[in-house]
Amino acid sequence: MRHRSLLILTSVLTTGALTLTACGSRDDKGGSDNNADGGGVTVVIGVDAPLTGSLSALGQGIKNSVDLAVQTANKNKEVPGVTFKIEGLDDQAVPASGQANATKLVGNKDVLGVVGPLNSGVSQQMQGVFAAANLAQVSPANTNPALSQGDNWGKGEFKRPFPTYFRTAATDVVQGKFAAQYLFKDAGKKKVFVVDDKQTYGAGLAAIFSDEFKRLGGQVVDTDHVTVKETDFSSTADKVKASGADSVYFGGQYPEGGLLSDQIKKTGAKIPVMGGDGIYDPAFISASAEANDGDLATSIGYPVEKLDTAKKFIADYNAGGYKDPYAAYGGYSYDAGWAIIQAVKAVVAANNGKLPSDARAKVTEALGKVSFDGVTGKVSFDEFGDTTNKQLTVYKVEGGKWIDVKSDTFNQ
Repeated sequence: MRHRSLLILTSVLTTGALTLTACGSRDDKGGSDNNADGGGVTVVIGVDAPLTGSLSALGQGIKNSVDLAVQTANKNKEVPGVTFKIEGLDDQAVPASGQANATKLVGNKDVLGVVGPLNSGVSQQMQGVFAAANLAQVSPANTNPALSQGDNWGKGEFKRPFPTYFRTAATDVVQGKFAAQYLFKDAGKKKVFVVDDKQTYGAGLAAIFSDEFKRLGGQVVDTDHVTVKETDFSSTADKVKASGADSVYFGGQYPEGGLLSDQIKKTGAKIPVMGGDGIYDPAFISASAEANDGDLATSIGYPVEKLDTAKKFIADYNAGGYKDPYAAYGGYSYDAGWAIIQAVKAVVAANNGKLPSDARAKVTEALGKVSFDGVTGKVSFDEFGDTTNKQLTVYKVEGGKWIDVKSDTFNQ
């Protein structure tokens, strides 16, 4: 849900500087006008995520975490003369909605950066819109390699499609290989049945996992596909049971993943289901009526709760009155928002304390040079706009909860 606050805007364009004034108050859902005496110039950071629907638990965590970054910047007067605010838009995990939201954010001249979206498939429809307007986009969750390295990345041909695209999340190249190595080497599984949801994220992740699993000497005994928003996966579950697989790898999200795990176990195949960060959510566990202890998931970064760098973020978030948890991408969303704030800071400092008339292009350029110690560790971007932080964690369901079992930095 988008909570709109009272906003009074006055635009004056003088010698390349944009001046606005804003007023309002914090709502009870974690949204805010964020006018905390930061200054006379207002800079908007857009947020695009699924704020309603089956993935809203993740989307609300993204929005709230960016909101917290903005509030922190305003409170500390991080950029002298600038007040930040957010505009959160709901894409419902639908690509067409994401594209419409991108167009809306581009149309708001006060937006100098966007955090989001959650889904790689949604991002595919947004990237071109942002690039045409020189508007920087930083995703805290997209993992499909093609978004930053081009469609031919799998052939070793790397070409950045859009200079405005950045992400604080590691790609599926890293995550898929990390998962395959854990399942084969650490869990000792040799025969895996691979399922995907036919979406950009799920199919791409499953393919990378499969290639690495086979390279290690494992066998992909069979494959199948499920359809998003469907609930009956019994035919796939029966195929898994008949295949003799000792494990399942699922490329997709937790609504389908949890049900798939449940229906596989109901066939009597008591084998673990593993997936990527798309299933790493409590809702994956609650979706299964059967006990799914032993199921596995990889997720980007180290557990936020165990990072010394995240202690203040967690304390501030808990004190912020947000009704939804920061969830899997909260720390990465805060860092994405803070990266935009730091880029704006650099641009303003380089222009005698004012926003230049080509602020969007300058912010995009500055983002590529951003480097700071964030919630999730060192935040910086490589020549493709990808995060330089390649930390990942494997989680296992134990006693109805996700428990971290292995964290490492992936260097391959």
